[in-house]
Amino acid sequence: MKKAILTIAIAVMGLTAAFAQDSTKRVRKPMPKMTAEQRAEKATARLEKELSLTADQKTKIYAIELENAKKVDAFRSADQADRKEKMKEGRATMQAQKAKIDAVLTAEQKTKLEAIRAEAREKGEKMRKGMGRRDRDKAPVVSNPPAQG
Repeated sequence: MKKAILTIAIAVMGLTAAFAQDSTKRVRKPMPKMTAEQRAEKATARLEKELSLTADQKTKIYAIELENAKKVDAFRSADQADRKEKMKEGRATMQAQKAKIDAVLTAEQKTKLEAIRAEAREKGEKMRKGMGRRDRDKAPVVSNPPAQG
């Protein structure tokens, strides 16, 4: 009986040690490089699914998204010397894009889109809070403090 318990205990410890040594990290898959047309098509398809767009609305929104995707490509390829100015331009471009899209949608679709945008903002804020910004103010934890004497 003692031998059986001892054998089981050794097997459990061996398996525990084997699983504890698993050092494989999950690697994030890189985002595929999409063209401006592909990004515009993806954004339009998402809006079509969520807002039930008509064919006319779909073509107009595709044109708006394509124009915006091309501006983003130009922004990314430009020199990054004056980042603050470029960020302001990017915000202005985003506001203009939102206004153009809102002009195409019906009142009911606008309310749905505002709810989707609010949910996305909330999710983004939650992610930013979880990125460890609050931990920067704390002192680092020292596991083996030096002996003083």
